[in-house]
Amino acid sequence: MGAFWIKMAYRLYIPYTSYRYSYSRDDEVRGLFNYSLSCCVNSLLQSFSATTELLDILNKWHPDRIERNNIPQQLKKALLAMRDKSHLAPHRDFLDSLYCHAIRRDSQQDADEIFHIILNLIQKQLPDPSLAQEIRNLYEIKVETQVQCSECSCIQQEPNSLFSLPLAIQERGNTLESCIKSYFQLQKLVNGEEHHCNQCEQKQPSTHGLKLVSLPLILCVHLKRFRNDRGFIKKLYSEVTFPENFNTSIFAAGQSENIANDSPRADEHYSLYAVIVHIGSAMFGHYTAYIRPTQDQTWYYADDCSVRSATWADVKDTYKGHDTAYLLLYRKKSCNSSG
Repeated sequence: MGAFWIKMAYRLYIPYTSYRYSYSRDDEVRGLFNYSLSCCVNSLLQSFSATTELLDILNKWHPDRIERNNIPQQLKKALLAMRDKSHLAPHRDFLDSLYCHAIRRDSQQDADEIFHIILNLIQKQLPDPSLAQEIRNLYEIKVETQVQCSECSCIQQEPNSLFSLPLAIQERGNTLESCIKSYFQLQKLVNGEEHHCNQCEQKQPSTHGLKLVSLPLILCVHLKRFRNDRGFIKKLYSEVTFPENFNTSIFAAGQSENIANDSPRADEHYSLYAVIVHIGSAMFGHYTAYIRPTQDQTWYYADDCSVRSATWADVKDTYKGHDTAYLLLYRKKSCNSSG
């Protein structure tokens, strides 16, 4: 255990000037310097780089002037620079723009939170509303909250959208399918949690459920490994298995018939192409990424500026333990036949 924490401290605090770039054999993926705890953003950038659909949309936008604090502009610049080996610091300006808007320098970050911050800032700062909507459509999961009164059976519905699917995990073993089923499971609202019924005009015992309306081309799954335990944040190291490919029928299993009456087609297929990995504990951690570029079936492992080829067996090692999968990014197969 002592050697592990020494290794973690090295990853987190060693000055970036002492790093050397390390590329994969085919130069498919380039490493990124760790600028004082930028490993979280580095790993997200690797996943954005593998999401070629995102850069395709950003490339349709040609701004008239450079704005240093414009997130979509700096993200586009960083993703293009990551493909050009002559750029020694392709993401430095993007990091600086993020620090101006939302996050603190030299502090640990949560990958799901930063993922949402980046996408929300793109929506806010991209001046072309049609392109902003294209990026929203790329990631947006549409759900509908349904609350049914147990007294009069009146159903109240409210649409909602998410950029990632937040799945709670249990301390015992989990599968992706079991986590999805739990997320969509009906819950009874009783004993102080009653819901106000508009028809009864008072609070009544109710059932609460989520209906899946639509899934995006890029599906981000957030495995919620951090839990508040009596005022302290702890990490759950329990096993969560997830497939390299899945059929959307796994979503139907978690919903009751009255909730899932027009959920997405069950014959759609998704393929995993990026995994954001959290290493360590809730209070002392490090982020890395496994990615699979669309033009290649090979997995790559990016740990800041170190990049190497990997295998699906390596990815499966993140099911549990200290090096655990935190965000999973799946691509709908129909949108890219090579994926």
